[in-house]
Amino acid sequence: MLTTPPIVTSRNLITDYYDLIPAAVAGCGATPAGPAGSPAFAPGFDLPALTDQTREFFAAATVAWRALGEYQGHPVQLMDLTGNPGTHTTKTFASMVIVARAVEHIRRTGEAICIFTPTSANKGVALRDAVGRALAAGLVTPDQLSVVVLAPESTRHKFRADRLAGDPALRPLNPLLRFTGGAPEGVKTLGRAFVDAYAAEAYDKHGLNLWYSLDLRNYLVADAARAAFEADVSPTASAPPRWHAHSVSSAYGLLGYNLGRDVLEATGRAEPADRPGFLLVQHLGTPDMVLNLRHGSFSRAHLPRYLRDEAAGGWTQRDDPHFPEVTDDPDEVLDPTFYTHEPVTSPAMNDLIRRFGGDGIVVSRRECERRYPLLRDWFATGPRPLPADPAQLREWSIVMALTGVLNAIDRGLVPTGSEIVLHGSGCYTADDYATAEPYAEVSTVDEVAAAVLGGR
Repeated sequence: MLTTPPIVTSRNLITDYYDLIPAAVAGCGATPAGPAGSPAFAPGFDLPALTDQTREFFAAATVAWRALGEYQGHPVQLMDLTGNPGTHTTKTFASMVIVARAVEHIRRTGEAICIFTPTSANKGVALRDAVGRALAAGLVTPDQLSVVVLAPESTRHKFRADRLAGDPALRPLNPLLRFTGGAPEGVKTLGRAFVDAYAAEAYDKHGLNLWYSLDLRNYLVADAARAAFEADVSPTASAPPRWHAHSVSSAYGLLGYNLGRDVLEATGRAEPADRPGFLLVQHLGTPDMVLNLRHGSFSRAHLPRYLRDEAAGGWTQRDDPHFPEVTDDPDEVLDPTFYTHEPVTSPAMNDLIRRFGGDGIVVSRRECERRYPLLRDWFATGPRPLPADPAQLREWSIVMALTGVLNAIDRGLVPTGSEIVLHGSGCYTADDYATAEPYAEVSTVDEVAAAVLGGR
């Protein structure tokens, strides 16, 4: 346990690396999509100038680096991406860049934009926070910029009572929609179908561009700054061999970090020879990226065989160190935020791990709870200690990732002499916010249209 507060280095991940974003855009080949009024509409990647207003808007995009501790000879560092009190997750950074792009488009064209996002939760919370911040900073007006969030029933407890929900004028313009039509991933299909069907009508009748923002590049360009931050505060050239660990659903954050490394290496600020390896951490509800990494397939047939263990009071296996040794349920959903099946990002992440090293591991709630006392010790001197009771957690990303790290070390998956950088991508509790009720419950395209366009 650390007995004194650790040394912390902080930055603003957007404004301190503003010049990196255009390079990241070029590096991933990002270009504007379809024209105004079309289902493929997206604004360009230009950002507004850094005025006092835009700096006020970006002020919550903070990131911090500190040592957590050492385990079995492996130093563990934390890249804390949870500093924004409006979200407590890494989705802050991409959401602010998305909203800033919308602001610049609105200023240049005079056209209104409604950002539409299907989400498990955190992405939608962060976009709502970013739109609220843009309004508060005076960058746009409510009739110019709005956001629609479509989320599954399973994550209702994650949505926050925010400015957009509490203001009677803003609430109908920025509806929080709860999907009641089936499996959580159905939000993506329904969202895409709505924008395809109603983009032209929204533009022709309401002067509104619908922007379906679920595009990998929208997230990569912001997350690229993680690599620049690391290069400033703890460069890999002067560190031991390093693995980056991250709780993942589609691994957008690690892919964005690697885009940033590409940019840094192309300009001589980092060397390919010391690019870190990567540890993917998942849960049993959606272990798809680990399955694909290990077996080249998403099939759950590759899961180890779990046997009921009455003495342990759960299900156990000892055949595969990449999966939980004990769980209360072989199909356990530890955190519904991680809901993506068969992510299209798996091949790219597999290739990075083949090139630079790494592995994948799946954890259970039972394993997280067993590790919890040590995790609490490590976070006790930080700005946001873990709650005494893990049942208070509403976001398990950091606890999942660190449990995966410790399990991987114990099981010999991490090379001797390597240090770990934990991407602290999310952690919040029931005490951090009041929950928001949805504006409407929807299961069809027409129901979404009534909620989004009916009051305009």
